[in-house]
Amino acid sequence: MNSVMPVIFGEVLFDQFPDGTKHLGGAAFNVAWHLQAFDDQPLLLSSIGDDDNGQEIVHAMQRWGMEVQGLQRNTQCATGQVNVSFSEGGEPAYVIATNSAYDNIGVEALPDLSQATLLYHGTLALRSQVSRCTLDQLLSRQALPLFLDVNLRAPWYQIEDVRGWLQRARWVKLNQHELLELAPAGDNLQQRIEALQQQSGIELLVVTLGERGAIARHRDAQQWQVAPSASTTVVDTVGAGDAFTARLIHGVLHHEDIGEALIAAQAFASRIVALRGAVPLSKDFYSVADESA
Repeated sequence: MNSVMPVIFGEVLFDQFPDGTKHLGGAAFNVAWHLQAFDDQPLLLSSIGDDDNGQEIVHAMQRWGMEVQGLQRNTQCATGQVNVSFSEGGEPAYVIATNSAYDNIGVEALPDLSQATLLYHGTLALRSQVSRCTLDQLLSRQALPLFLDVNLRAPWYQIEDVRGWLQRARWVKLNQHELLELAPAGDNLQQRIEALQQQSGIELLVVTLGERGAIARHRDAQQWQVAPSASTTVVDTVGAGDAFTARLIHGVLHHEDIGEALIAAQAFASRIVALRGAVPLSKDFYSVADESA
């Protein structure tokens, strides 16, 4: 019997690419998808529309072996959708549909979470009052260690709200641009990391640095830095941060050494960027996911 039960709260959607293709996505969904392949049996708490895209998500999750009892169906709102474009440097930009099903995750339909061991959430799904209140009520019912994955997508956040969510998180991952927005003043990256960690009481703060990898700091001042191989092939970077997060959560759930979990997370994210879209559709992909760890 699996001794862990990560609960993943947030968005599930389709990413629409410039070439006309669409791929399963959403930070919460991506993390849950990877954790399932790592045999961690996550429970995704989200909502889909009563539409073809929603039905496609259900079928994909079932084929992947994921539980769907936490997936609500909304007859008033469409399944989430994001239009993805790329800069000349390959950085993705996102146009996110409003009032999507995942903006309306209802508290009354939450399944039994008494066996949960960790709760992950991002920031995008909390742009709406409905989903935000549901998460708050969930946490008021049950104290769970929190992994916060910061995903600042303008205009869908308020800095003071995000700072409040930082206060209740045990583990936090964000990118270097988000750190600059959220951290107290500092002359360099190191000072901002230390200031944000001290201000928010975060046990482990991880900052992703794009092609330069990631840096992590524990509140006891221990620090690690990881970087991708120079030979990494990049098709697109959509979902790279989610892949990193999922592998790091897997390490946390199984009490891996933090340094080793970070190396494995970076190696896994480096393999994801060689794909179009955020998640592979074959579990064979995961059979070598930790070769570089």
